[in-house]
Amino acid sequence: MHKYVAPAFRLKAFSCPFCNAYATFEWSQTKSEVWTRDSYITAIEIAKCHHCKEDTYWEVTERKNEYEPTAARMIIPNHSVAPLPHAEMPEGVAKDYMEARSIINHSPRGAAALLRLAVQRLCGELGEKSKDINADIASLVKKGLPLPIKNALDVVRVIGNNAVHPGKLSDEDIAEVAIPLFELVNAIVEDRIARPKALNELYLRLPEGARKAIDERDAEKPS
Repeated sequence: MHKYVAPAFRLKAFSCPFCNAYATFEWSQTKSEVWTRDSYITAIEIAKCHHCKEDTYWEVTERKNEYEPTAARMIIPNHSVAPLPHAEMPEGVAKDYMEARSIINHSPRGAAALLRLAVQRLCGELGEKSKDINADIASLVKKGLPLPIKNALDVVRVIGNNAVHPGKLSDEDIAEVAIPLFELVNAIVEDRIARPKALNELYLRLPEGARKAIDERDAEKPS
């Protein structure tokens, strides 16, 4: 399965919000125009999915000049551009994740703050009971948390903190990193919950006699 790539203005390929396929898109301007001082300019662009042939519509929000749009937001379909939560994400964590996903198109800053809350809840699901997310991550590190996952937790924590403190990060900075934050939360769930569960289920498929022999071997004290 191809990695999820969020829809973005003028991107040549991304994950289609209609068919979910990673596909190339053909961009074109429409004849929908708005009046600005002394001329008409195009306000809507269309991106057609080469896989399902559906059109996404984008409203231009920023431009270098009247002929060069530099930013736009997807208005049809009005789907979130963030990936869905991991199938193994705990219910309480997924609730915050989905709330963040529902507002990402309009408030990347709010989404980042909610993802920080999701990570704090996730630490609780991993056995940490502190109300201090920084202390929870430190405790997980002492218990053997891999460095890449520790870094992912800290990225979401720091960006989420800065999102609610004026002057720490600009709206542009937050918008640029917002989608990767969702991917990081899913990666944490995959590493800490889904993969251990899958490995344990595989182990339990061994014949009972084989598992008993392994358990006895592991219980032996070194001579």
